[in-house]
Amino acid sequence: MHIAMRRDAGRLRTAAPAWNGAGTPWWQQLRETIEWHHTSEDDVLWPGLRHRDPDFDAQARELHDDHEELDAAMHAVSTAIAHRGDGLVRAAQTFEGVLRDHLRDEERIVFPVFERLGERAYLAEERKVVSSAPMRVMTHLQPWMFDQAPRRSVAHVAATIPPPVRLIGSTLLQRRYTRTLKGILK
Repeated sequence: MHIAMRRDAGRLRTAAPAWNGAGTPWWQQLRETIEWHHTSEDDVLWPGLRHRDPDFDAQARELHDDHEELDAAMHAVSTAIAHRGDGLVRAAQTFEGVLRDHLRDEERIVFPVFERLGERAYLAEERKVVSSAPMRVMTHLQPWMFDQAPRRSVAHVAATIPPPVRLIGSTLLQRRYTRTLKGILK
């Protein structure tokens, strides 16, 4: 997910100077996905990691504060979009910087915890996070995460998705996702 977030922060920054409003549905979907992602971390993943690794508690508080800064940056982007793109270049640059810094810090803190837990425990926590997604986010996740992802990564993740869900994700949901990109990609 972090790869997709970084990719789309770059897409927003690139599109901002010539913003014409056509990318608004794309932005709304991205914002909803990121909000779900960090809310699920605060409400589902961090408590699970605290339970499994007591040393994680102090670090989780630092990440929660980052989420508040990220919310403010996303709000600034939404406000600029609501004002026909006025101020969007600056808001998009700020959003990208805040997001990249947050993801760097989160990965520095959380990835070692995942490694200590082992794959089975990590996947158990990840399933809880994914199952917390609202349907609108759930139907967006597979094509969004796989967009421009390396083939090996896609194959690895796809192997964990039940075949019927994988088929729907690579057909119907992929077409829907592609339509949202038309407003952001030139």
